[in-house]
Amino acid sequence: MMNKKLTETRLKEMSDLELIRRAKQFCRKYEVRDGADFELKKAVTKPPKDFSKEDLPLVKEALEQGKSALSKLQEVLYAQDKWSLLVIFQAMDAAGKDSSIKHVLSGINPQGCQVTSFKAPNSEELDHDFLWRCNKALPERGRIGIFNRSYYEEVLVVRIHPEFLEKQKLPQSLITEHIWEERLEDIRHYEKYLNRNGTKVLKIFLNVSKEVQKKRFIERIEEKEKNWKFNSGDIEERKHWEEYMSAYQEAIRATSTLDSPWYVIPADNKSYARIAVASAIIKALDEMKLKLPKLSNSEQEKLQDYKKILLEEK
Repeated sequence: MMNKKLTETRLKEMSDLELIRRAKQFCRKYEVRDGADFELKKAVTKPPKDFSKEDLPLVKEALEQGKSALSKLQEVLYAQDKWSLLVIFQAMDAAGKDSSIKHVLSGINPQGCQVTSFKAPNSEELDHDFLWRCNKALPERGRIGIFNRSYYEEVLVVRIHPEFLEKQKLPQSLITEHIWEERLEDIRHYEKYLNRNGTKVLKIFLNVSKEVQKKRFIERIEEKEKNWKFNSGDIEERKHWEEYMSAYQEAIRATSTLDSPWYVIPADNKSYARIAVASAIIKALDEMKLKLPKLSNSEQEKLQDYKKILLEEK
């Protein structure tokens, strides 16, 4: 979507088609459609080396232009009323999920978008299968649904903390050494099912480094306006960093497909990450080949009749 040769003026003059083309090109390097050989340790957490603070005005303008293109695509999605898009955000704490959702989707019509955040499951949710609560929150046709965390928590945090699995009251015979492989297989099939029924699934992993996470935690402690964000449990979770990285790698390997790709986006710089997130969503919508509904000849004639009635009003 952006490079050193671009200027703010050039971005403003760019057509929607050109913006979409550049967005697709920009996010492709972070896309995982076949996870067989994916290694998380090789995925970058920082922007390219030539990205600097001097680029921030350009980044801001690029994000605004991207949001504009995204808004127009979402309008067609809503009008066509055939497809829906589910965007899943997963990340370690302080990677910037909330701020990415806020900044990237701020230009979208609220009528066509819904955001669902998943916390620890309640008693009703624990009495159902692990996909149940997310299935209830799927976006309707014509809408974009955002999951801030998702059913992937069932192969991440639940895997790291076996006590959470015990609370799910599964028959003991089903809790075997293969349970995580089986859940990943279920997720892969579930996302295939959703695609076959008109819900495209896009998964975003905001890849923050352990060092930057530490820096952001300290900021939450030192800056009073950020104190409310700090959770002491986050410090305990840092002790499981390598386990989480291994679980994320396995999840991405097992569930990356052509129809439901993962985007492993460098998240040490939030501004850069937002551009990549917007680009990935634009790419997903563009791949739907969306078109505004076309009226038949008889419907067009009726419109002219209605127009005549309105013009003849006294």
